[in-house]
Formats: sequence, C-alpha cells, structure tokens
Amino acid sequence: MAALGSLGILATGLARAGLPELIAASRASVLPVGTYKETQSPRFGFRGTGFVVGDGTQVITNFHVLPSVAKSVDSGALLVVQVPRGGGVFEQRIARVVRTDEVHDMALLHIEGAPVPALTLAGPELAAEGTAIAFIGFPIGGVLGFSPVTHRGIVSSVTRIALPAPTAQRLSARAIAQIREGAFAVYQLDATAYPGNSGGPVFDVATGRVIGVINMVLVNGTRESALTHPTGISYAIPVRFVRALLEQS
Repeated sequence: MAALGSLGILATGLARAGLPELIAASRASVLPVGTYKETQSPRFGFRGTGFVVGDGTQVITNFHVLPSVAKSVDSGALLVVQVPRGGGVFEQRIARVVRTDEVHDMALLHIEGAPVPALTLAGPELAAEGTAIAFIGFPIGGVLGFSPVTHRGIVSSVTRIALPAPTAQRLSARAIAQIREGAFAVYQLDATAYPGNSGGPVFDVATGRVIGVINMVLVNGTRESALTHPTGISYAIPVRFVRALLEQS
C-alpha cells in the first residue's frame, strides 16, 4: 500500500492560517506535466497540472493529461514534470505512469530524483456544499508562464456524473467493473478554471487538505476564448478516487 502522506504538508498548522499561508506552503508541490523532446519546439510540451502526494515521488494528474502511448512512442517524447527550484527555475524530472483510473480520469506517476514536499489528502468523505475552496495550477499553460496561479471559490454543488467510457481498445476488467457502477459524485465549483488547470489540486481552505482534482472546464467556443468568455463553472473529482488509486496493490 502506498503512503498517503508521509511527507505531507501539515494541515494542522494551515487550519489556523489563511489562504496566503496555504498558497506559500503548497505551490512548490504543484507541478507542470508534459512531454520533452530535443527536436520539438518548445522542447517542453505542456499538457496539464499535477501535484505531489505520498512519499514525495508520486504525482497525481488527470488521465487525459497524459499523451497517448502510441503518439509518445512514435514521436520519441518523454513524459516529464517540472519541479520548481526557486527564482523561476525548474528542474526537469522524467515521470513514469504507475497506474491509471480511466473511468474517474485519474493517473498516478512516479518521478525520478529526490522527494518533493507532498500535499496532505483529506479523508474519503465528500466535502459539504458551501465549503470554501482554492485550487492551484497552470492556466493556459505557457501562455501565462509556468508560475502557479491560485483561484478561489466554493463547492457550489455535489452532483452525479458519468465520464465518457474509455475506447474499446483501452477497456480493462477494472474499467468495465467501474463503468457498471454507474455515475459517481463530483464537485461543481463556483470558480473559474482554464485549460491547463486540469489535474491540479483543490484545497479546503479551512484545513489546507486536498479534497479534489480539477477535471472538466466548461468553456464557450475555442480554447483561446476561455480567457474572454469563461462560464465560471468548473468540476473536480473527489479525493476519494485519488486515495483509492494510491491504495491499490
């Protein structure tokens, strides 16, 4: 069983602090996820946000953030994360996919090198509607630079949803079993996320613990129009599915 928070940022102290303290304590654990290839321009191809959990070498992101296996093999690109080293400098780490949960759009990665401070996960119970939240990520990717950006809001609703099923080529026994379980609860957030936020952590501001993972952003029109015409509605997958992924043997 994987450790759920042996290097976790202590939520006890954060519970007595405010949002600025939460951001300062958490931002180094929120990482850009993408691909790297010497011959592509730019060499780092940003795909989404991830965050460090467990023993400090584990990273959670959305499954849809990962490049397709066939495309990665054909292009020779490596899956990587960028770890901040201060002063706007990032250290590139090669990442390996440990396991995935396609039905709930979750992926667990392992990164090379020394452990990175890990975030603390909330328990498996759902957060209450009205909970004050904040999420950190990299909206619109490199367009705004790779400096973590924080948005805040509330859990406006706990609603049920069924994500699209994986393609027939990717159906596994576990995926089929999960599909049979039907719809599951997600958080609807009164906060605006943007392309690039996918895979980022959602915090309960009062405790400093991660309660969910940004997943779907409803935008009007194209990717670019998200900047000028955001809907203000975002969704997050509850952290119970992150815990389940970590606990798989």
